[in-house]
Amino acid sequence: MLKKIVVLLFTVVFVTSMNAQKIIAIKCGQLLDVRTGAVNTNQTILIKDNIIESISPPGAAVKVRADTLIDLSQYFVLPGLIDCHTHVLLQGDITSEDYDVQVLKQSIPYRTIRAVRSCNNALMNGFTTIRDLGTEGAGYADVDLKKAINAGIIPGPRMFVSTLAINTTGHYPIRESDYTWELQFPKGLKEITGADEGRRAAREQIAYGADWIKIYADRGYYKLPDGSYRSLPNFTTEEITAIGDEAARSHKKLAAHAMTRDGIIAAINAGASSIEHGFGMDDECIQLMVQKNVYWCPTIFINDYVAEGRAQSGSSINKYFSESEPALFKKAVKAGVKIAYGTDIGGYDWNEPETKDFEYMVQYGLTPLQAIQTATMNAADLLSQQDKIGEIKAGAFADIIAVKGDPTKDVKLLEHVLWVMKDGKVWKNPK
Repeated sequence: MLKKIVVLLFTVVFVTSMNAQKIIAIKCGQLLDVRTGAVNTNQTILIKDNIIESISPPGAAVKVRADTLIDLSQYFVLPGLIDCHTHVLLQGDITSEDYDVQVLKQSIPYRTIRAVRSCNNALMNGFTTIRDLGTEGAGYADVDLKKAINAGIIPGPRMFVSTLAINTTGHYPIRESDYTWELQFPKGLKEITGADEGRRAAREQIAYGADWIKIYADRGYYKLPDGSYRSLPNFTTEEITAIGDEAARSHKKLAAHAMTRDGIIAAINAGASSIEHGFGMDDECIQLMVQKNVYWCPTIFINDYVAEGRAQSGSSINKYFSESEPALFKKAVKAGVKIAYGTDIGGYDWNEPETKDFEYMVQYGLTPLQAIQTATMNAADLLSQQDKIGEIKAGAFADIIAVKGDPTKDVKLLEHVLWVMKDGKVWKNPK
């Protein structure tokens, strides 16, 4: 009897051990080291469960024992991409009517169902991690989506969420003056008045599961005769400082939608880690961002995408931004501003390419490698996920993608990601 028990225990331990140590070997034709820019050939990546265990030397003949062998010897392999500015619960809002229809006519459950598709699209686009910056009136549904992805219920990228963005009363859609004043409408975010309400709003978002705190720092953008841009700041100094302080107290980072110096400088002084959009920043903003080590998510494509439609609706500011953006981008990069890849997809349709900003960055002077680095090692740094994502290295999560051809020579190839692994699981294979 004792012998049978010992044999049974040995069998259980052996089977459990085997199940806990699933080994995947990936043979790579070309493999990008995003930190050095080296493109090495004939390397093998070993993955245990969802972690990269080792990478063989270039060109070495390797004999491996693995449960699964994946042959990507005809492909170019690189880390999963990171989009630091998405809105999975939006489906495009060129005009205020586009926005109002989603908030007023679509229930949060319906929008969440659509967001499931958005999450899948992001993953199929090769983005294995996203930072989603605001549900735009959909409550805390981004937390639910993140939980469902983590539980394996739906496919999607690793998510860092900000729940409801924070703004001051009366300074964000839906605007009461656009509708009959007797009605009370839902809002796209959390409105506050006063420093105490700002603190409460930040604490509330964190309590519901926010990884980041998002604020809208300015509005009402306009161009001066000298070509510079200004805007109306949304917060008092006391309000924005309280929000930034509350985020820092909980070890959360602050992301700021800010277009001009009126929002950018206030947000940086309040502790913002990233400036979103920033199309109208000036030299002082650039210097302060370098000094404070603040990242810029320039979201270039969406500005062009919405410019014509908004001009037809009476606002030409996005057209002006498009004209000045190339020179601004070059100046910021030359000064040493750190760039993290962010698209604002959801602000434009999820059927559009999520990799379009790479092309703009290369047009504006980055090499293809530098553009790729904004969506890998730079983005990982912004998200405080260094050594975990954004690189193919021992100890990192097995977030890996593959394309045909070399994107360090033609960045447009990233529009056609053919193979996707996230967390050690293959989600997309070549057709």
